[in-house]
Amino acid sequence: MRQFGEAPPPPTLFERLKEGLSRSTAGLSDSLGSVFTRRKLDADTVRELEDALIRADLGTALAGRLAGAVAKGRYDKEISESELRSVLAGEIAAVLKPVEKPLVVDRAKKPFVVLVAGVNGTGKTTTIGKIAKRLAGDGLKVVLAAGDTFRAAAIEQLQVWGARAGAEVVAGAAGGDAAGLAFDALERARAAHADVLLIDTAGRLQNKAGLMAELEKIARVVKKLDASAPHAVLLVLDATTGQNALSQVEAFKGVTGLVMTKLDGTAKGGILVALADKFGLPVHYIGVGEAAEDLQPFDAMSFAKALTGAS
Repeated sequence: MRQFGEAPPPPTLFERLKEGLSRSTAGLSDSLGSVFTRRKLDADTVRELEDALIRADLGTALAGRLAGAVAKGRYDKEISESELRSVLAGEIAAVLKPVEKPLVVDRAKKPFVVLVAGVNGTGKTTTIGKIAKRLAGDGLKVVLAAGDTFRAAAIEQLQVWGARAGAEVVAGAAGGDAAGLAFDALERARAAHADVLLIDTAGRLQNKAGLMAELEKIARVVKKLDASAPHAVLLVLDATTGQNALSQVEAFKGVTGLVMTKLDGTAKGGILVALADKFGLPVHYIGVGEAAEDLQPFDAMSFAKALTGAS
């Protein structure tokens, strides 16, 4: 029992996730509640369940499959609301489990080079800072490259996060050559015997050919120093964009893993399930708030339970 005046324990990962996903959960949870004006899993109930999943941004085909999986062996039978939530969470977790893969730093690659990309406004630079803080907390020496040279604010933002993480930041002048900066940063990271180099890049729209070509140029340039680099290419996605996230993943070539941010600000959290189903790319982290600790390693079952309101 907690003593009077003693600080409450910090929230668990599941509690933080449930709170962060409350808008997505409320949308789907309310829909699941309305499905249960009936108690029997009949044709109308299954159709309403499918509609609820579509509204949560899981996509039409996947929503149909999941509703069918829930109904299998239970059709026209009595089912409680809590059982429905539990069964649905299990089916969603089964889709998500194959992509539940943490970002693993290969210590044999020194430094392990991570190129981070994404469209404008996804929270990419902040995400890099949070990843740096997490890796530094694990005892790794991290160097950051302020490769978003288009925005002076991005350079300053990364320097703030670098100070928080105790990570050196290699930066140049705003408007400078991003590929050249990435090259210099890799040289610096090598000289400093860093374990990880995280390279920020300019936010780009997936239909801007010039910016997409610049991303490829950065990858080519770092290969001149290390033929195996970049060792990971992370795409940061904003959950509030919903189905548009699918076209972003299609547009960015060579992506090895995903980070989804702003899950606390949307009712579209189901898009992560749609992405997992369509692309099968590893989901390394999800963001459910502004604080550094709100960027969490992805956990399939916790996410599925939080999304469906299952206990």
